[in-house]
Amino acid sequence: MASNISLSSAVRSNLNALQSTAQLMSGVQEKLSTGKKVNSALDNPNSFFTAKGLENRAGDLGSLLDDMGQSVQTLKAADKGINSISGLVDAAKAKANQASQTSNQVERAKYAKEFNELLTQIEDVAKDSGYKGKNLLAGDGNDLKVTFNESGKSSLSITAVDYTDASSTTGLNLSDIASGTTGTATVSFQNGTAGAAALGSTGLVAADSNFNVGDVITLTDTNGSELGKLEIKADTTVKDFQNFIDETEGVSTSFASGTITITSDFKLSVNSKSSAAGAYTGTTTNNTAEGGFAKDTDIDAVMNKLKKAQDSLRSQASTFGTNLSIVQNRQDFTTAMVNTLQEGAGKLTLADTNQEGANLLALQTQQSLASTALSLAAQADQNVLRLF
Repeated sequence: MASNISLSSAVRSNLNALQSTAQLMSGVQEKLSTGKKVNSALDNPNSFFTAKGLENRAGDLGSLLDDMGQSVQTLKAADKGINSISGLVDAAKAKANQASQTSNQVERAKYAKEFNELLTQIEDVAKDSGYKGKNLLAGDGNDLKVTFNESGKSSLSITAVDYTDASSTTGLNLSDIASGTTGTATVSFQNGTAGAAALGSTGLVAADSNFNVGDVITLTDTNGSELGKLEIKADTTVKDFQNFIDETEGVSTSFASGTITITSDFKLSVNSKSSAAGAYTGTTTNNTAEGGFAKDTDIDAVMNKLKKAQDSLRSQASTFGTNLSIVQNRQDFTTAMVNTLQEGAGKLTLADTNQEGANLLALQTQQSLASTALSLAAQADQNVLRLF
């Protein structure tokens, strides 16, 4: 047994010194390999647990940083959507302006249709402005809460708006432009005198008691804009008359039993200017509602709504911009705070590698000297062998 082995005082002293040096070298090597001077609570309980608390808080804040980054992207997506919607509102305003610069009902009806298409695009853009399932332009269920600290007591609540329904009074309050209710007018053709048999589609218009060669037929809309003109000639047939009306945009016809039925989405007049008495005049009927751009007052009302919608968009963009600035500022602050916490923890636990390297070199020298001293002490004990 090792306990039964007797060592001289010199050998035992040098052996203890060598073991102590080896233990110190082991500790220095651990510090160099881990980069820390405090690797467990046994090394320094106060520094270890204080550093652990700082590192835990840094980790909690680090996880919140990811959420803040995603919130920034959600806000940016909403801002892009608002910018696009604002451009579409400007385009809608241009259509209303174009409608106001003409009195032609056919053109106004075309601009109204294009206006409605723009409103559809506004709603589609709002629906497509989400990020990871959260859309700040889609109203209920899309409010966003951004948490800034580990306790959750510091946060920012961002309320979503609803632009997915352009007609909503709580949103943009922009309604589709209504189309006029379809109305009809009729032009009847008689052979020769009133009450005679109706002319067929191949019959000559000049054979009718209402029309004579040289008459000029005009189509006129509600505002008095001329949509088309036809001069009656000796060979002009009822079919020619019908084709002339059919060529007018926004107007369609049908022919039966000597009568042309004219259908339009706006009030239309058919007039003939003739030297003969009893010049023909016909007007569409049953128009209970005209198109949304039919009257100047209607266009003015739409323009006012567009202005309010644009003001609302700019206000909301400013609100989201402020929210974005807050989140980005807190994101930068949290990043700096995480770095500060990690730096503080490092000051308590990180080793000075230069110093520990010097310590290791000194211990290696000390170990070498201890080994030499142990060897010399052992040699002194061996002197007794010279007696034999």
